[in-house]
Amino acid sequence: MLKFYKSLFLTERLFIIILGFIIAFIASYLSLPIFILLKYTFLVFLLAIVLDVMLLYLTPKGIKSHRLLPEKFSNGDKNPVHITFENNYNFTVKLRVIDEIPFQFQIRDFLFKVPLLSQEVKDYVYHIQPFERGVYQFGKLNVYAESPLGLIRRRYIFSEGKNIAVYPSFLQLKKYDLRAFSNQLREYGLKKIRRIGNTIEFEQIRNYISGDDIRNINWKATAKHHHLMVNQYQDERAQPVYSIIDKGRIMKMPFDGLSLLDYAINSSLVISNIALQKNDKAGIFTFSRKVENRVVAERRKFQMQLILETLYNIKTDFSESDFGRLYADIKHKINQRSLFLLYTNFENQDSLHRQLPYLKAIAKNHLLIVIFFKNVELRKLIEKPCQNTREIYQKVIAEKFDFDKKLLVSELKKHGIQSILTEPQNLTINTINKYLELKAKGSI
Repeated sequence: MLKFYKSLFLTERLFIIILGFIIAFIASYLSLPIFILLKYTFLVFLLAIVLDVMLLYLTPKGIKSHRLLPEKFSNGDKNPVHITFENNYNFTVKLRVIDEIPFQFQIRDFLFKVPLLSQEVKDYVYHIQPFERGVYQFGKLNVYAESPLGLIRRRYIFSEGKNIAVYPSFLQLKKYDLRAFSNQLREYGLKKIRRIGNTIEFEQIRNYISGDDIRNINWKATAKHHHLMVNQYQDERAQPVYSIIDKGRIMKMPFDGLSLLDYAINSSLVISNIALQKNDKAGIFTFSRKVENRVVAERRKFQMQLILETLYNIKTDFSESDFGRLYADIKHKINQRSLFLLYTNFENQDSLHRQLPYLKAIAKNHLLIVIFFKNVELRKLIEKPCQNTREIYQKVIAEKFDFDKKLLVSELKKHGIQSILTEPQNLTINTINKYLELKAKGSI
């Protein structure tokens, strides 16, 4: 009986009808025939309630439902949640569904309605977009069934709960994977780069074909075989590509729900995957007060899984990043010339000049790309029309800070250090473009 009462809920329609009867009974004191008619009408109403209860409860399992969750969610992306409904009643029902989604979303009224015909099976899909890595706990799936009478609802409870881990944006791997090996990236701004010269990795000696570079003719092999033979070269492979992520407090700046740190993590995952498919070695590590989360650049089968798990566990310690410690660690532990994609952020020239000696030292033996972020809010302020003197003053200050960011690119270039200044939402595609550009030029 207790279970019955816990599953029984009254609808808004029932309360409205009861309120109507109360008003009608009060007004009926002026007329006895109307009062008698209302009494019989009210009895019919009570019988309708009993009938509604019977309709919903005589079928033990009138509604069946199942929530299907993926093994993990992709951070910053819209992830699908599938729910299947099955109606075993002999009539059409209206379902009100309350899914207890994780508290991280801070949504208290997550409700949707699903109409379901008799004996119908229906799939419903909704999407949720997490903005933090970690474990998300789903609660109960509450389904409230309502008959055509619509006087009461019966609650069914399914899918008691499940924990889902939110990983760095692995959905971007599929998004950019194919485009990195086709011309589709040109739609995002990548231009064709003419290769200058050849790489130095020898592949084989083969017969000369019209159009081959005569500088590659192998004269000893030609003399031996009595016809022209040429050396064939291929792109250099197995070059180490490291994503270095600054996890200091400056990377906790938010943009569209995600922090700059999470944008860097998502981009590192994608660029590591592309580097591996380009036959390079991919690795990562992070730094703030010390160098951590190290994955040595390799081309192993499980390298992407190792990188994904490492990126999942990265957390900031809100400290000032020590670029000196970063340089010392690279000098002692990475001897082979490597491509370093350094994700960090500089807001002004003073902050850059403090770290510039270490960046120059790293760039002496390695190819260093410094990646930092535009302040998108400043751009919005600059483009906003001014209405008064105060807004003019704010706009001038914003333009100065925006110009200072551009000067940082020139300052790095002056010291032979390449850089990428990008909006957070364009970080991944700009990083891919830079990597492919370097590959096309034979720089790595």
